[in-house]
Amino acid sequence: MAKYELKTKKNKMSVIEFINNIKNPQRKTDAKKVLAIMKKITKEKPAMWGESIIGFGTYHYKYSSGQDGDWMITGFSPRKANLTIYIMPGYNLPQPLLRKLGKHKTGKSCLYINKLEDIDLKILERLIDKGYKEMKKKYPTKK
Repeated sequence: MAKYELKTKKNKMSVIEFINNIKNPQRKTDAKKVLAIMKKITKEKPAMWGESIIGFGTYHYKYSSGQDGDWMITGFSPRKANLTIYIMPGYNLPQPLLRKLGKHKTGKSCLYINKLEDIDLKILERLIDKGYKEMKKKYPTKK
């Protein structure tokens, strides 16, 4: 069986240039706020993953199938339909926080928000922090 190649990879594209090219003014403003929140929480330099995801940190995963690769610890994408926040441990753990967050939808490891004014930013920060710390504990940085 051929090894699966992950299409979305960390690259050298400029995060600031990407954000500055967002057409929707609300989405651009929200992206700048989420960027600042994630920088504050992770203390890591943001990087582009693919053409539209801004990620913080990296971890190496390996599945029982033998598939492995590198992925961001947390990140976000200011997509046309919504602002997508990636919290890699997923959203099955912090249900009490999610109930307090405000208007949102979830996927396996994705939080979909229309605009930041629809949610409680302090709760969002707690969710990002919790997920980031959980991933750092599970995948400590090798020195």
